[in-house]
Amino acid sequence: MNCKNLGKLLGKIMVLEGLLMLAPLLVSFIYRESVRGKIAFLLPILALVGIGLSLQTLKPERSFLYQREGFALVALAWIVMTLFGAVPFVINGDIPNYIDACFEIMSGFTTTGASVITDITLISRAGLFWKSFSHWIGGMGILVFILIFIPESDEGSSMHLLRAESAGPQVGKIVSKMKVTTRILYLIYLGLTVLEVIILLFDSPIPGYENDKLFFSLLASFGCAGTGGFGFLPGSIELFPAFSQYVMAVFMLLFGCNFALYYLILIGNVKAVLKSEELRAYLLIILLAVLLVFLGLIGSVGDFAQVYTGEEAFRHSFFQVASILTTTGYTTTDYQLWPPLSATVLLLLMFVGGMAGSTAGGIKVSRVMIAVKGLYINVRKTINPRYVPKAKFEGKTLSESTIRGVFMHMTFYFLLMLLVTLILSFDPVGGTAMTVVSDGGTYEVTHGIFTNLTAACSCLSNIGPAFEAVGPYASFAAYSGFSKLVLLFTMLIGRLEILPVFVLFNAKTWKNS
Repeated sequence: MNCKNLGKLLGKIMVLEGLLMLAPLLVSFIYRESVRGKIAFLLPILALVGIGLSLQTLKPERSFLYQREGFALVALAWIVMTLFGAVPFVINGDIPNYIDACFEIMSGFTTTGASVITDITLISRAGLFWKSFSHWIGGMGILVFILIFIPESDEGSSMHLLRAESAGPQVGKIVSKMKVTTRILYLIYLGLTVLEVIILLFDSPIPGYENDKLFFSLLASFGCAGTGGFGFLPGSIELFPAFSQYVMAVFMLLFGCNFALYYLILIGNVKAVLKSEELRAYLLIILLAVLLVFLGLIGSVGDFAQVYTGEEAFRHSFFQVASILTTTGYTTTDYQLWPPLSATVLLLLMFVGGMAGSTAGGIKVSRVMIAVKGLYINVRKTINPRYVPKAKFEGKTLSESTIRGVFMHMTFYFLLMLLVTLILSFDPVGGTAMTVVSDGGTYEVTHGIFTNLTAACSCLSNIGPAFEAVGPYASFAAYSGFSKLVLLFTMLIGRLEILPVFVLFNAKTWKNS
């Protein structure tokens, strides 16, 4: 294990995080917050930059990374960023408990959006900005940005980092040079974010927050871009005008697409985009999900009868499908009060997620497609042992190793979800009645097995809100400190897709070879 090289690269990441903290520090000056609020960001900035620069004095024997080192670095980097990123919340008093603060900022960096904050109106403007900005930082991946500074090598150092931090079953360059690839990715990411901010500024301001139009447009765009979804107003996105809700829903879906497709559009290869199997499946899922949710809402009767107009029913259906499928987690209404059909569709979407190569979490559309094709092949081979598999995905023949890798990932996913659910069942909060106040009124839910199951699914798929006591108008605050640590690492495993975290905590990783 090349520890000196890992330390040097980790130092660069720490310096970068310190520089990124200058943004919320500037916000604290703009809103004239207390001296304590400014010190809350200034101290970790100085610590990060100081430690990061001192690590640059290390002189490693080799500059490249092996695969296990790249995977370990990615997981370690996210943990270090969380440990320092939580400090401002503790110092300024936004989240006094350090474990809660770590949970909150890990939820931000992993673009989960699960929160322990029960009253968002008590959080400082700088704290709100740092929370939402962490979504934008983690959306594309900070290690992807660091690739710009890592020299290209025949040993594949850059590719190991990209493979460890990127989502999906297959990872590759979109151009020959890795540095050029990362620049293209970030330019597309930045361009879409800026475009969303500009469009949101054309809408009318939020009633009661007329002077914060730019501020909230930025926060909303950070959440959509990173497919994060931290609420920064009571009721999440409920107070935004209808036009802004439609805009955010569209951009959530755009950020849930594979970014390689945008590059193909930029170079004029639209035909290749239209041929994408995953894109067609992604659009079909959206269409069917919106239709089913909408039909469930307008056809609801009895206890589940909704008071939405036709336009409101469609808007909420479209928005919540976009939000849950892309694992963003923004909400415009309390979907827990929806009829079983509509709520079940959202629950199923929590597992699917967005496209590979996007900022969305979940299993990914591509894996679901490959799994279906793999099941079909196995059934055919069982019926006819002489059958020769010819299944293709995105124009390429699926190899047995690719199919096996997808099945292995999905197996780990569901086993881990069940394990986390089991661990959460030991929490003493289980069985207690929780009062939820939402746009649909006040009602009680029990913190039971479905709460734990959907909480585990939500954190593993990096969604945020789930059901019952951790629904869209509730929080994860009731869980014990130990349960929050479990969910914290569940979010990290979900964001990095299991393997890098396992590599980091494997004793063999740190043995010299």
